[in-house]
Amino acid sequence: MDFDVIIIGAGPGGIFSAYELINLDSSLKIGVFEAGHPLEKRRCPIDGEKVKHCIGCKSCSIMSGFGGAGAFSDGKYNITNDFGGTLYEYIGKQRALELMRYVDDINMRFGGEGTKLYSTAGSKFKKICMQNDLHLLDASVRHLGTDINYVVLGNLYENLKDKVTFFFDTPVESISVIEGGYAVHCACGIYTSEKCIVSVGRSGSKWMEKICKELNIPTQSNRVDIGVRVELPAEVFSHLTDELYESKIVYRTPKYGDRVRTFCMNPKGSVVSENTNGIVTVNGHSYEDPEKQTQNTNFALLVSKHFSEPFKDSTGYAESIARLSNMLGGGVMVQRFGDLIRGQRSTAKRIEESFTTPTMNATPGDLSLVLPKRLLDGIIEMIYALDKIAPGTANDDTLLYGVEVKFYNMEVAVDASLQSCLSGLYIIGDGSGITHSLSHASASGIHVARCMLS
Repeated sequence: MDFDVIIIGAGPGGIFSAYELINLDSSLKIGVFEAGHPLEKRRCPIDGEKVKHCIGCKSCSIMSGFGGAGAFSDGKYNITNDFGGTLYEYIGKQRALELMRYVDDINMRFGGEGTKLYSTAGSKFKKICMQNDLHLLDASVRHLGTDINYVVLGNLYENLKDKVTFFFDTPVESISVIEGGYAVHCACGIYTSEKCIVSVGRSGSKWMEKICKELNIPTQSNRVDIGVRVELPAEVFSHLTDELYESKIVYRTPKYGDRVRTFCMNPKGSVVSENTNGIVTVNGHSYEDPEKQTQNTNFALLVSKHFSEPFKDSTGYAESIARLSNMLGGGVMVQRFGDLIRGQRSTAKRIEESFTTPTMNATPGDLSLVLPKRLLDGIIEMIYALDKIAPGTANDDTLLYGVEVKFYNMEVAVDASLQSCLSGLYIIGDGSGITHSLSHASASGIHVARCMLS
């Protein structure tokens, strides 16, 4: 065998599984295969001046490369079982929390020291939310910021580079079962190992689906979250963000009974675009460095949709909505909330005259032509509900960017060790459909490394 263990994907799951494996047994030969670039070569060409929109790079530096899609996120590690995935259903709630705290300790040792750990425990806002038919979820949140998160990843790579063999810009085409292990097929050759860990993230959803079909690994359809990213003056949410930093708030719409939630809140942050399988969607970043902060706060409002038989392609449904937005807006679309309520598209002039200055160059348009009525109704109801606890949320000049989509992979059948039906083949992180966050994905990497060596 070329390696004892091959890890496919250098996102949080892959990084932390490699770290723990080497930490437990330094004699192991480990190969990590990553479709994207090394951390220092990850550069998005969009500069807002010469390049204003996504140009469809062969490898999206925002979504792939060392650190995965989380490398340029705002670096929030939520230590909770209330959201971020269902890892606890496989390994138990207490163990899941212990592993997330262990990940937090590692991040602190590798450059995150001094960053703040926020908590919703005992917060007065929990009662205020309940009084307005909103529900604040419990969590401890470590905010590294996009800048400190990059430093932590850089230090982790320096620690691993001489102990682990990295193959960057080397997408894996397929996996085959061989006697005594697995063969990983790439354009540059075939590599073998006794055991294999697959951690390809959300951007690897299509590839993961193909591999599961080829290897007859059972899967089941997962949910999809579709919505918009809201941007407004930071003062509107400052009473929440100053104490909690990120508030995960859930609302059940009276009209349809759908769940709408806030997600990825970025105080004094920036709205950014990302490319997933050729589809341009929207996201948000925030920084610890005051010089990089803006006057706005942004967060996503997402509606969760589960589909019943016979429909199974929840990802395809979300992709079709995102493609429609790309078709009409040439990429990300932006609309003032006041224009949406009045049934008129936003124009460049209205955006320019808005009291909220956008942090991203997006195409003014009409989101009602993109989002299905049921989803849009839920988002509008949620904005009015949030306006009760954060007056100003429903102002005319609040900006809505669309669309934001969270593609959750099909949920792959694995056991308590996160091992598939094939002995020695483990599937972890967001690519498994089990985790949906940095903390859960990282914890799954630690868990599978310990199980593998036990």
